[in-house]
Amino acid sequence: MKSLMFDGRVVLVTGAGGGLGREYALAFGERGAAVIVNDLGGDIKGGGRSSAAADGVVEEIRARGGKAQANYDSVEDGEKLIQAALDAFGRIDVVINNAGILRDRSFGRTSDLDWDLIHRVHLRGSFQVTRAAWEHMKKQKFGRIIMTSSAAGIYGNFGQANYSAAKLGLLGLANTLAIEGQKYNIHCNTIAPTAGSRLTQTVMPPDLLESLKAEYVAPLVLWLCHDECQENGGLFEVGAGWIGKLRWERSLGRTVRQNNHNMTPESVRDAWNQICDFTDATKPANIQDSLQTLVEVLSRVDTQDRIKGNPTSSAGRMNPSDAVGRSLAEMTFTYTHMNTILYALGVGMSTKDPHHLKFLYEGHEDFSCLPTFGVIPAQSSMMGLSSVPGLDIDLPRLLHGEQHLELFKPLPTSGTLTSKATVADVLDKGSGMIVLLEVHTYSGHELLCYNQFSVFIVGAGGFGGKRTSEKAVATVPPPNRPPDAVIVDQTSKDQAALYRLSGDWNPLHIDPSFAAMGGFKSPILHGLCSFGFATRHVLKQYADNDVSRFKSIKVRFVKPVYPGQSLQTEMWKEENRIHIQCKVKETGGVVLSGAYVDLHAVSDSSVSRGPPETDELQSDLVFAEIRRRIKDVGAELVKKVNAVFGWEITKDGSTVRRWTIDLKSGGGDLHGGEYKGKTDVTFTVADDVFMDVVQGKINPQKAFFAGKLKVRGNIMLSQKLEVILKDYAKL
Repeated sequence: MKSLMFDGRVVLVTGAGGGLGREYALAFGERGAAVIVNDLGGDIKGGGRSSAAADGVVEEIRARGGKAQANYDSVEDGEKLIQAALDAFGRIDVVINNAGILRDRSFGRTSDLDWDLIHRVHLRGSFQVTRAAWEHMKKQKFGRIIMTSSAAGIYGNFGQANYSAAKLGLLGLANTLAIEGQKYNIHCNTIAPTAGSRLTQTVMPPDLLESLKAEYVAPLVLWLCHDECQENGGLFEVGAGWIGKLRWERSLGRTVRQNNHNMTPESVRDAWNQICDFTDATKPANIQDSLQTLVEVLSRVDTQDRIKGNPTSSAGRMNPSDAVGRSLAEMTFTYTHMNTILYALGVGMSTKDPHHLKFLYEGHEDFSCLPTFGVIPAQSSMMGLSSVPGLDIDLPRLLHGEQHLELFKPLPTSGTLTSKATVADVLDKGSGMIVLLEVHTYSGHELLCYNQFSVFIVGAGGFGGKRTSEKAVATVPPPNRPPDAVIVDQTSKDQAALYRLSGDWNPLHIDPSFAAMGGFKSPILHGLCSFGFATRHVLKQYADNDVSRFKSIKVRFVKPVYPGQSLQTEMWKEENRIHIQCKVKETGGVVLSGAYVDLHAVSDSSVSRGPPETDELQSDLVFAEIRRRIKDVGAELVKKVNAVFGWEITKDGSTVRRWTIDLKSGGGDLHGGEYKGKTDVTFTVADDVFMDVVQGKINPQKAFFAGKLKVRGNIMLSQKLEVILKDYAKL
């Protein structure tokens, strides 16, 4: 296996004159990094200074063939440390905030100086050094930062109030830097090491110090700082060769407030056991997770006369098995071409792309409804779950987890549809419950599409139900290879405001104050909007926007998207299945995972593989002449035209010839039959009308407005046809 090297990287290690810092510096030096060895040279209480410690480590690194430079400044002078790295090696890639001192006192005996010195070195020093490096890391789009916390900071320790406060402060600083630095490829992680050093040698016996060597900590630090490591915002305890990751855990709690009633200490007392019960505990990973419960409580307080507590188990309050097989009230949905156009705009279609016009203009000859519009008539069924006997559901706790859609024929661009929803299954996931909701949508008696909504009800698990269902349409991971195609689309700032007009009125997507209560910096995009973006990317890449090719799609919703961010759809083609993964380009965060689109195979009758066996057409002679002219003066034509023209020649209403005039690459070319590339503009015209246009018997503009000449793509390029058909093809 390839070794992890740091060639070309510049690493600053503070407090590197001994102990852990020295071990980090030596390890980075051995693996190719240029190292700034910083050490003030003071004692463990922060007094004195000396250059000997830093110089000694530099000599060791150089003796082993490495590159190193000493620095003797205090970490409070962070700019000086970073400038030393820039002066010596021209950049800064990695900052290890390791410097520290101890001034242990019981809390009652802690002086202002004891408190201030500890915070100045540990917390303020790490802040000063990291801030000085921050802009350099942002500009180079790379940075790795390590904060050094302590078990005393995580758990507390007698006699170390000053030290504990500073060390936990470092964790809060690191967590925020991880969030702010993510889009610049700056990762910040925190370690809580236990190792023999001058800070621990006074409190640990010699045999224990021998087992807790600093060399057992350094490998974790090096891995967290390597390019390959994508860990960000993690907290790790490490020592004696053992490494463990920590996370927060929170009980389901109990809502003790009642609508129009004061909240009292007695209500807290009476619910104390439930508040402190960690059965089916949740594990919030960010501030959004933390605040989500408060948003739910606010919603419930406003809509219920009495607020029920969040149970530690759903047992006794519901019987989910009673819900399976139950049907919801039938839903009717009437829509016009305006709704399908509004939906297309909501999922990012624009008149800037001429290929989108067929979804945006009701007068287009091939006006079509996007396949993913199929979720719109069915989506209100999720709100109906709260009325199903056996399901005691608080709608604010409902999360849309996965979505499957299958079409049985292309959707009409207007009409009245009827949807019938059934609870297919209910699953117990411990911390929550999954409800599989099946919705069949009909036009009259004809089945148009099928949706399967997978919804997760937070806190509703623990009832002893099954964990899996054969009825669930499964997600599938993408192939283990680079994607075959990638399409990136930037969403607009108004994308959520536009998409919600298709029927999802959740204020989370429009109201900044409501979004803030959910822990979001601004309103977020609908998951089903990203779903629509990804699907049309597949249709564009692999189906030439032919909606009849769409069969089905399955996705898992992972992370939110903010309007204005770019959606990047990665695609892997395996026969008629297109595996997809959708990300936010700016952050790399996965939005849709385990997803795929199934396409219908191309019918031999629907797509011509080449000029069919038919009687000779008059237009054949024209294209033969065009081929000859391209061979003679193709390079000159490419300079003048720079476009690819497609021609579909019809006879008796059917396409009988396909030609492509490539005047964009090389010396130009004429292709007969199906063209594998992309045309800039495509003309559809009958053979006899084509000849009338070429011979000047009919004006092309009149032919267009009369419906005899149809154009797809960049219609302005049609002006360049004169160069081909008049100047060079004297027919």
